[in-house]
Amino acid sequence: MNWTAKPILHKSEKRIAVYFEKNAELIARIKQIDGARWSQQKILWHIPDTEENRIRFHITPLAHSLPSAEGIAQIEKFKQWLRSRRYSESTISTYSEALKSFLVFYREKAVAEITNEDVIIYNNDYILKNKLSASYQNQIVNAIKLFFSIIVSKKMVADAIHRPKNAKKLPNVLSKEEAFRLIDLTNNIKHKTLLALIYSAGLRISEALNMKIIDIDSQRMLIHVKNAKGKKDRYTLLSTKVLELLREYYAIYKPKTFLFEGQYGGQYSSRSAQTVLQQSATKAGITKHISLHTLRHSFATHLLENGTDLRYIQDLLGHSSPKTTMIYTHVTSTSLKNIINPFDM
Repeated sequence: MNWTAKPILHKSEKRIAVYFEKNAELIARIKQIDGARWSQQKILWHIPDTEENRIRFHITPLAHSLPSAEGIAQIEKFKQWLRSRRYSESTISTYSEALKSFLVFYREKAVAEITNEDVIIYNNDYILKNKLSASYQNQIVNAIKLFFSIIVSKKMVADAIHRPKNAKKLPNVLSKEEAFRLIDLTNNIKHKTLLALIYSAGLRISEALNMKIIDIDSQRMLIHVKNAKGKKDRYTLLSTKVLELLREYYAIYKPKTFLFEGQYGGQYSSRSAQTVLQQSATKAGITKHISLHTLRHSFATHLLENGTDLRYIQDLLGHSSPKTTMIYTHVTSTSLKNIINPFDM
């Protein structure tokens, strides 16, 4: 999704303006940032000008001078190591900026002399003092742990660095009736097939848009998800009803390479797919905030409610850890329905 951001002065207050085309998902995401406001006068969203928000939107941080010469060299070494391990450029940028913040704080200290106690001091005197979020602190911890685990001469014990406690937020899910209604009320066959495929196979939006025609295995009734998150391949389910939709859709649109292509060829855009979902949700009378990822959450929850073993759901979703899949045990309604409310006794 395309956006730009820059520092502005709004009503004598330092803010960061965020510009993007009207998009329901981005609006929902920016509303989650503390202090986010819409300016009717300037016709833009703006957020507090903080260290965290500057790093979030790739703006030079306020307090950033340069680390020591040694720190700069170590950051470059760290970047090279990340690239050699084929980390994405986005992750490399996030980790190196997070590490830079930490090494600027200790620019008067040799990198090899930094200890675990220094991390605690940094958390208290920088993270907490500046009221930065737990998620940002976790990002810093990820960078520090990875960085110090590959530096040979050090006093830091990377495994002993503690993480902040994150808020436990449960995912939004649709009921089966809502999911079916949303798909049924999508009239365009291409749009209907896309939504049905994401829901019935538990796909991430990137997986659906990267999918090619050859990834659909109608003989084994499986879908081959290639190079997914973590550069992992997996197989997931192919619904017989979705296969019928795919054949109908293919006969009309005849995509050449990708399963879903844009009007002029090439990959279908994520923004268009999100717009399709929001339009269908409106038709279906669904008022709760949902995104395409909600369909994936709903797939997992409905499988669990149908009695599918959690281990199989983990494999179908491509989760590395069963802990990630366990979250769906908190949103399934099956076990809750068996509890008799004392008020109804």
